[in-house]
Order: sequence, then structure tokens, then C-alpha cells
Amino acid sequence: MAAYCYGCQTKVYNGGHLASSSSFPRSSAAPATFGRVYFDAPKPRRFQVLALSVKRSPKRLKYAAPRFTKEDEMLYVEVDPSQSGADSWKLEPVVDLLKQGAVGVVPTDTVYALVCDLRNNSAIERLRRIKNIGPLKPLGILCHSFHDIDTYTTGFPRGDGQGHANLFRYVKQCIPGPYTFILTATKQLPKNCIRYGMADAKYKLRKDVGVRMPDDPICQAILEKMGSPLISTSVKCPKENEWLLDPVIIADTYGPEGLDFIVDGGVRVAEPSTVVDMKVIPPKIIRQGKGPKLHWMVTEDDNESAQS
Repeated sequence: MAAYCYGCQTKVYNGGHLASSSSFPRSSAAPATFGRVYFDAPKPRRFQVLALSVKRSPKRLKYAAPRFTKEDEMLYVEVDPSQSGADSWKLEPVVDLLKQGAVGVVPTDTVYALVCDLRNNSAIERLRRIKNIGPLKPLGILCHSFHDIDTYTTGFPRGDGQGHANLFRYVKQCIPGPYTFILTATKQLPKNCIRYGMADAKYKLRKDVGVRMPDDPICQAILEKMGSPLISTSVKCPKENEWLLDPVIIADTYGPEGLDFIVDGGVRVAEPSTVVDMKVIPPKIIRQGKGPKLHWMVTEDDNESAQS
């Protein structure tokens, strides 16, 4: 937009002066700058940009989660196993606590288990402190489906057409059930819930984990709502090393240690799961428990009889 400056008798365009022929005598020639606009352009400023690059471990970020802050007293939920479908709404607060990083006790098809979210490292550390177990003791995982097992372990042998048995076909017939299968863990499983093998260099990179798929409606309902496996270890008396089967006694024992919740599914029987090592062929029973020995399993006595 143009305006007229009466002081110098020139047209002004947005703060700049445009020389006009009327501002010079007719006898004199117009300067060479006639028709140009002059602006007082500011000098360019120099900016200094400081870039700070912080590299964080992707493995640490993967399972990073805010620490659970306990505000209320321990949550105690009673669920009737025969009415678990109708009582499933009672498990919603339990699932919410687990997702926040809580540590609690749930029933299984054998004994009660101390559990926490597999994806929360701080919860796994709290579980170890509550039960007072060292970092070298392995922890098991409770799974809802074979998809979970295949995600966090190398899975069950499915045969290769070269004489190796398809053990997956046999396993499908006995789980969900009272069995714990020892499998090789994958990188998806947090390191603080697996154990490294022997000190021998041949086995030091070997990682094993016990996998369970309990045949218990309450436990399965919690796993389904969680959408991911739970870290698990059986509940025992700290001093006498015996199974704690009554949820009321469990509350009295582990409540003062910082337990966040208990799901009461009734008093259980002292029958732990049968532990089977699936890394050897044929699979070997390490501990005989509630699950019976099947025809494709062997025991230590069977090996000794074969060698004699």
C-alpha cells in the first residue's frame, strides 16, 4: 500500500521510500536508483542448536513400566470355582492390579501360585522379595494358550519326518493340566525370570523356563483377561518349606510381606504339578506330581533299568 510523505515528497511503500520525478528539479537527471525500494533489512541472527542424543537400551524399554504404588490394604476376593463364569466380574480389580504391577496369589489346578505380570520387571523383583528367593532361582510362567508358549519359548517338538516323534501331538492331549514343561526360552522372555545353565561354557548361554497351562477356571479367566502370561512360583511356608493350601493362612503369612491381593478359590490339596524336561528325547520326568506318567515320558528309574 502506498502513502505520500510530505517531508521528502516521495511515495512510501510499507516503510520504504520510492523516489518520484517530482522530487527532483526538472533540469536535473533522476538518480540511477529511480524506481527502487529501500528497506532497512535486519541483520540475520545466528542461532546455536544444541542436540543431545541419549541412547537407551531397547530391551530395558521393552519391559519398562511405572512402579506399582500400593495405597489400600490387601485385596481379598472369594470366587467359587464352580461359578467362575458368573463370578468373573469379581476378577476385574485383580486384573487391573496386575496390569499396574501388583503381586498376588491365585489358585491353579494344583497348589496356589504367587504371580505377577510377565511384562513388568519391577513386579518380578517384588515377587522375589516377597517370597525371599534369589535371582538364580528360575521362575515359571502361566499361559492361556499354545500361542503364548510359542511366543516365549521355542515350543514343543513337532517332528521333522526323519524319525523324531511329534511330541506336540501328545502334549495337546494332557494340557491344560497339572504339568510343568521345561522348554528353551526365547529372547521375548525377560532375563530375570529365567536361569542360565551350568557354569560350563558349553551351557552358559542355555536358558530354560517352566511352562504351565493350568486346568483351573479361575486361573484361566485371569489369564484370558490379562492377554499375556503371568510369572509364577508356588506358595510355600517360608520356614518349613511346605505347601500353603489355605488362602486365609497365605494372607496371614505373606500379607505383612507386601502382598497386594489374594484370590480365594477354596482350600487346595498338596499335589504339585509334574515337571517334565522336554529338552531331552524321550522327555524325562524330573518331579512326579499330580499329573500321571504318560507312555511317552520316562523317569530316572527307567534310565537306570535300561543301563543295567
